[in-house]
Amino acid sequence: MHAIRSYHSCLLLAALAAGCATPPAPSPAEIAVPDPGPEYVPVVRYGRYTLVELTPTTDQQDLLLQVVDVSIPGTLHASVGDALRHVLQRSGYQLCSGGDTDALGSLPLPAAHYHLGPLQLRDALLTLAGPARTLHVDHATRSVCFSQSHATPAELAPAIAESVPRQGATVEPQP
Repeated sequence: MHAIRSYHSCLLLAALAAGCATPPAPSPAEIAVPDPGPEYVPVVRYGRYTLVELTPTTDQQDLLLQVVDVSIPGTLHASVGDALRHVLQRSGYQLCSGGDTDALGSLPLPAAHYHLGPLQLRDALLTLAGPARTLHVDHATRSVCFSQSHATPAELAPAIAESVPRQGATVEPQP
């Protein structure tokens, strides 16, 4: 009996000496503070092997860089303005009202724009508004507006006709 008890004691001592005891996991509140250098970034330990930097991501600093993936319901006969407001939901920005921005509300949404993404918010807004409009962002009020060059279709027609080759015509590369 004494031999069995001594055997168990030896096993217990061997297990403790071998490191079988697991220390408790560190709490997320433990902050590792390295020597401050020119690019000091504070970190926090999550779990045993994970360190997380305590800095905002790029898309958290510039909200127009956040990635969106948007689907407009196919049963909805949406306008470009409706799609812009839908894309801006939960982005932190709102669509301004007035002038060229309000004109987008009367344009039908093309079928190709019923699903956008994943892409950055800025690119989604520019895609929906089209190449004829310029994006203006007021970061102070977090509002998004669009403006359009006021060239008439008659003024644009010669420039478009010159840029599109006629059927059967050959296009030679410019030097």
